[in-house]
Amino acid sequence: MSNVLIIAEQSGGHLKKATLHAISAGQVIAGRTGGEVHVALLGKGIGALASALAGHGVTVHAADADGLEHYLAEAFAPVVVGIAQATGATYVGAAATAFGKDLLPRVAARLGAATATEVLGFGGAGPAVTFHRPMWAGNVLAEVDLATPVKAFTIRPTEFPAAVQGAAGEVKAVAAAVDLGALPVRFVEFKEVKSERPELTEARVVVSGGRGTKGDFKELEALADELGAALGATRAAVDAGWVPNDWQVGQTGKVVAPDLYIAAGISGAIQHLAGMKGSKVIVAINKDPEAPVFQLADYGLVADLFKAVPELREKIKAGKGS
Repeated sequence: MSNVLIIAEQSGGHLKKATLHAISAGQVIAGRTGGEVHVALLGKGIGALASALAGHGVTVHAADADGLEHYLAEAFAPVVVGIAQATGATYVGAAATAFGKDLLPRVAARLGAATATEVLGFGGAGPAVTFHRPMWAGNVLAEVDLATPVKAFTIRPTEFPAAVQGAAGEVKAVAAAVDLGALPVRFVEFKEVKSERPELTEARVVVSGGRGTKGDFKELEALADELGAALGATRAAVDAGWVPNDWQVGQTGKVVAPDLYIAAGISGAIQHLAGMKGSKVIVAINKDPEAPVFQLADYGLVADLFKAVPELREKIKAGKGS
């Protein structure tokens, strides 16, 4: 029997959706090994959130302390390690978000755990779990066997369903004494990018632009607002300084899997496709009929985006008014 510990991600008392996908992955492992799923939740004033999380049939270990109000990997890692040891966790996982990618390696180092990142699924026979992860921008799928007693992993949220409500689990308080003055870093401030649009990784609809926009995202912004969508972009558009880098979708950006992904002026470089190919429906607009993105798209329109997008927006408006 091998227990699984999932590290939850929250901000301001709001749970990040990726955590539910990570819990689902943990439940798959626990089902294979006969263990239990535990969740580590750290922060300040997280009582209500801990109770809500326990409703997914997991035991939540809530570390509520002043020193954990703001995320610092150096403060969080020792607390998570303590929870992992107390629960006898053989597997320690998190979502492959900026939070998970920053925190999990530090936890793994303290536990002496080998790590598999960006996990897409699990293999192996019986309770011997192996990890499937992409390599070479998704061109190769590797099966990784971790030989250490404790195994750490991050999962791509887009590859696992969100955990559903189940029998209410238990919430256990964790005493966490954090001496912020003894840490080599300190929290200064968090400048949140405020937008009326949904967060890129949380959105049901994403409108993305690439080099074909020539730096003009006005039409795409108007379309996104009409659809209540988030805005995304290719690395080329970000590197050119046309849009903020928190819009970047792709291998070196954010991985998304919305219900609808609209790619306008995007040729379809493999690095970008790696970040959005899990989308349920992909619509591509490009004036080059040979653009690689059409090979992945569910619907393709060979057209100039500056003509097609305004027409699409008008059709959406008309549909809303009918």
